[in-house]
Amino acid sequence: MRHFLTLKDFTKEEILEIIDTGLEIKKNLRDGIYKKELEMQTLGMIFEKSSTRTRVSFEAGMFQLGGHALFLSNRDIHLGRGEPVQDTARVISSMCDMVMIRTFEHSMIEEFAANSKVPVINGLTDSFHPVQLLADYMTMVEHGVEKDAVVAYIGDGNNMTHSWMMLAAKLGFELRIATPKGYEVDATILEEALLFAKESGAKISMMNDPKEAVHGATIVTTDTWTSMGQEDEKEQRVKDFKGFMVDSLMMCLAQKNAKFLHCLPAYRGYEVSEEIMDSHSKIIFDEAENRLHAQKGLMVWLNKQRG
Repeated sequence: MRHFLTLKDFTKEEILEIIDTGLEIKKNLRDGIYKKELEMQTLGMIFEKSSTRTRVSFEAGMFQLGGHALFLSNRDIHLGRGEPVQDTARVISSMCDMVMIRTFEHSMIEEFAANSKVPVINGLTDSFHPVQLLADYMTMVEHGVEKDAVVAYIGDGNNMTHSWMMLAAKLGFELRIATPKGYEVDATILEEALLFAKESGAKISMMNDPKEAVHGATIVTTDTWTSMGQEDEKEQRVKDFKGFMVDSLMMCLAQKNAKFLHCLPAYRGYEVSEEIMDSHSKIIFDEAENRLHAQKGLMVWLNKQRG
């Protein structure tokens, strides 16, 4: 049995196999072919952080695979209201075939997985967002920009940045990360990523100048400057991130046919300009839809690992 908590636990071959599985399922859907590969199975979805894309993609995906998804918010269950994580894990994993958790502390999902009888999927923690990176790379494959990729990540050193680091380190492409001073990535996670990068040949570099990162890039990506739980910091962050908005002037520094990705929700006029969102809307919304297909591929793959 395997859990999906972070990309660092997976080989390059496994990551590509999951993505290929998702692409095959997506093609079948477009052809009107529905394979009920998770028929009569139940996915428990624990949400301590709310979400649009995560809930819709997992719930719709489980339905399309012939299974059922249960939405469990922290207002509806005892988790976090007196019952220890390990007890909740034992109970829910005895009734469900798979569990997806979207929460704050990464240690919480690790503790849950350690006490679960079924696969646990990280739908997002403060440290990592690996399912989003499956969708991002699937989108790169579909648009033919995965080979010799040079990815520039512009913005906060957050869970998305950490996940891009792990994806680059495992798959072996170049990643440049530009953050304002004081908003750099977690040093321990960076150290882990650099160790994997030595094996894959990936090149991961850190800087504080977004223009330097974007110069000659084939993919430019960003995320919100103010994540959930950081609302009180918004005013200060807007000041600190001055010059980090991805706009047409910044994109002109990238390669001529460079693509822009955003995990959404996007805040136009902050991390990305209205013009860039509009001109790259096709790939951005393909990326959003691919959360559905990449996660179906992941759930089918995890189910097969159970034997």
